[in-house]
Amino acid sequence: MADHEIIIAGFGGQGLLFSGKVLAYAGLLEGRELSWLPSYGPEMRGGTANCNVILSDTPVGSPIVQHPNVLMVMNLPSLDKYEADVVPGGQIFVDSSLISRKVERDDVEAFYIPATQMAKDMGFPTLANMILLGAIIKKTGCISIEGLPDALHKVIPARKANLFDANMAAIQAGMDAVE
Repeated sequence: MADHEIIIAGFGGQGLLFSGKVLAYAGLLEGRELSWLPSYGPEMRGGTANCNVILSDTPVGSPIVQHPNVLMVMNLPSLDKYEADVVPGGQIFVDSSLISRKVERDDVEAFYIPATQMAKDMGFPTLANMILLGAIIKKTGCISIEGLPDALHKVIPARKANLFDANMAAIQAGMDAVE
């Protein structure tokens, strides 16, 4: 399995750190070497937020991702900030409900998923992050789909356990969006 160096970025409150935690925990359950490094501004909700996730078959030397091969962005400032850092041949997943501009590079693969609108249409407006996560999982193969339910059960807090099925449905919607 290939190494995946992933940056997930947007505004605080969009569930970005949670998405990264799901990836990291799924990798942990698979026995992968990994790192999950969250970063957010002091204002959190509404401020900038991102996380670096590394999933590898060899030990991870540094938790910092400088040149991701996968980028998930949920706001325009994040696309502006990180687009140039993606390695040639990398993949960029864009929430096209919130970001109107296209990726300017032609040496990367870009996926435009209207995740925020899809989440609203599904009746779960806070799960756009999970729709994008589903697209990432499908297109990159960074984690196995089989271990995803166990990872979600571990990461979803007890007070939100009732959202397990909604999270799984959102992930499936993201997978279906990039057939």
